[in-house]
Amino acid sequence: MNIRHQHIIQLVSERGSISVSELSQIASVSEVTIRQDLNVLEKGGFLRRVHGAAVAPESDDVGARMRTRYATKKRLAEHAASLVNAGEVVFIEGGSTNALLARELSERQDITIVTVSHYIATLLRDTGGDVIILGGLYQKSSESVVGPLTRICIQNLNFHKVFIGIDGWDALTGFNGRNMLRCDVVNALMAKQTHTVALTDSSKFGQIHPYPLAPECPFSHVITDSDIPDADREILAAQGLQLDIIDIV
Repeated sequence: MNIRHQHIIQLVSERGSISVSELSQIASVSEVTIRQDLNVLEKGGFLRRVHGAAVAPESDDVGARMRTRYATKKRLAEHAASLVNAGEVVFIEGGSTNALLARELSERQDITIVTVSHYIATLLRDTGGDVIILGGLYQKSSESVVGPLTRICIQNLNFHKVFIGIDGWDALTGFNGRNMLRCDVVNALMAKQTHTVALTDSSKFGQIHPYPLAPECPFSHVITDSDIPDADREILAAQGLQLDIIDIV
């Protein structure tokens, strides 16, 4: 692995995604050379190629994903935390940005947090208010629970706000995910018809995964960063979603 390869891995890890043209400019080499580099790095599992860009490899390891685009995700989590009011019951579903949201809320004694994520519950074990963790089939890779028992738990609880992580969004498919059982949990949450927030960095826009999220009960609110493509922003706004675009310095 040469120095350019190492730099590409670092940029993809920090940003979550980066275009071939930008990598070409940064490295002062042709786009053909960058595409060859990306082929090599994808075979090594260091990144994943999508049309015209490279993205961080998919992983269920929440800790690893938290380190990708950390500064951006932290800003999103800070904004999301500012929306939580005293006395509320807040569901935090899972994912790296939601884990950072849990950290932001960890000192709050005046709220109750409900989650399916054992990773998030562990972050909250020594501080903050009450934490309710639901039952279900434990997915070791994501450290979350899923399945029919989890659905039953969701149906028997009420929430003021629900924060959900997504794996992808596309103008044709809408919000989508890559894990069928996790998507089933999200769809159970969406059926509660409470205030549902998609909390995600902009690298997820333009990505398509097999399983639809909330096809019948759309999100109320989307929080993402200012790198979201303008066309995607306009489509979401036209759908009537509350859209919070956070500027990243």
